[in-house]
Amino acid sequence: MSFDKLPYRPCAGIMLANREGMIFVGQRLDAKGSDFPDAWQMPQGGIDDGENSQTAALRELEEETGIKQQNVQIIARSADEHFYDLPDQLMGKIWKGRYRGQRQTWYLMRFNGVDNDVNIATAHAEFSDWKWARPDDLADMIVPFKKDLYRAVIKEFEALI
Repeated sequence: MSFDKLPYRPCAGIMLANREGMIFVGQRLDAKGSDFPDAWQMPQGGIDDGENSQTAALRELEEETGIKQQNVQIIARSADEHFYDLPDQLMGKIWKGRYRGQRQTWYLMRFNGVDNDVNIATAHAEFSDWKWARPDDLADMIVPFKKDLYRAVIKEFEALI
């Protein structure tokens, strides 16, 4: 099968910054035993049918972190979508083989809550751990195939963080 003919999965990503300019990252539950056991990521997820990217971003944020909409303020939306391709060893295995990667609309959000408002033990849990990280460290924490995407998102939002 030619994977380059597959579409990209529509997705929303969230760069959640606290008042100190640190960024929320979570360690994926499925990271242990994978090819990328030390990888962290910012919250993200698919856009459901009939949903716009902002609604998806807020829904995914709550599903993955327990953070309620009233504890965030949307600061910016990425000017364009950001794309990444899955690596060869994952192509055809993730998302039932329907997509070659993701096309993501990113949102910079300010977290106005307190750390106790974060609860990664949600019904749709994706993270085993979480922490606040410096923006400059994000690209080094992510899986290799998303590094360029993270660098682009950081560059786009860095003046607003």
